[in-house]
Formats: sequence, structure tokens, C-alpha cells
Amino acid sequence: MSIWRGLQSLDALNVGQSGGLIGHLGIKFTEIGADFIRATMPVDAHSRQPYGLLHGGASTAFAETVGTTAAAMCVDPRKFQCAGQEISANHVRAARGGLVTATARPMHLGGRSQIWGIDIVDQAGKLVCTSRLTVAVSRSGAADDSRSR
Repeated sequence: MSIWRGLQSLDALNVGQSGGLIGHLGIKFTEIGADFIRATMPVDAHSRQPYGLLHGGASTAFAETVGTTAAAMCVDPRKFQCAGQEISANHVRAARGGLVTATARPMHLGGRSQIWGIDIVDQAGKLVCTSRLTVAVSRSGAADDSRSR
């Protein structure tokens, strides 16, 4: 049974991303399963830190991108929007080149929040980073948090 409510095609997910961080990092969505979404990212000059290793911030941005994209497809996009609220990332193995692949799977799909587990592996299938992402689900057009308190 599929968890998706606002399912998009891979082509739709990959179109129009060239101008932002997703395009800069070279993130490409590659697979949508019944309860997961998968994407790749190259380990190159855009995603490496000075020692030549995959930058932890790039891994975290990759995980959040894949997780929030999945979260947004689990809600009615005409009524709700999703935004990352908190993320933790454990970097367990270095990657120096090639492609890394992230797979996001839901841990909790609630009405106001979702929790996603995202594993990033290297081309040999070895775990590079594991992340846990909490996503806030809010009504589309709801007042933002910038008003005076």
C-alpha cells in the first residue's frame, strides 16, 4: 500500500532545480517506491570539504532535501506544506568520489509532524550517513512565524 497522497513523477521532481541548492549539489531523484523515495548526489568539488571528503553539511542538505520532498508527497499539496524542523546526522564513513544514494523512509506520518529516516550509502552500498528528520506539516497559506511576539 502506497503512502503517497501528492505523488509526483521523477521528471516533475527533477525539473526546475538547477538554480538552487539542489541543482548546485547535483541531486537527482531516481526512484519512488510504495514507502520510500531515493535520490543520488555526486561527491565532487561542489560537495567536498577541504580534505577531499564528502562535506557533512552536504550530506545533511542531501538528507533534508530527500526527506522533505517525501514528506510533501504524503500530504494533499492543495491544503498542506511541509518544512524541515529538526535534523540530526551521523557521519559514519568517508566518501571521496562517485555517487552517494539517499533513501528516505517514514518513521511517523502524523497530521502536524512527520519523522523520516534517511540513509546515505556509497556506490558499494556502505553506509556513509544516517539522518533523522522531523518535518512540520502546516496548512498552505497559514500565517508565518515572522509576526511580532
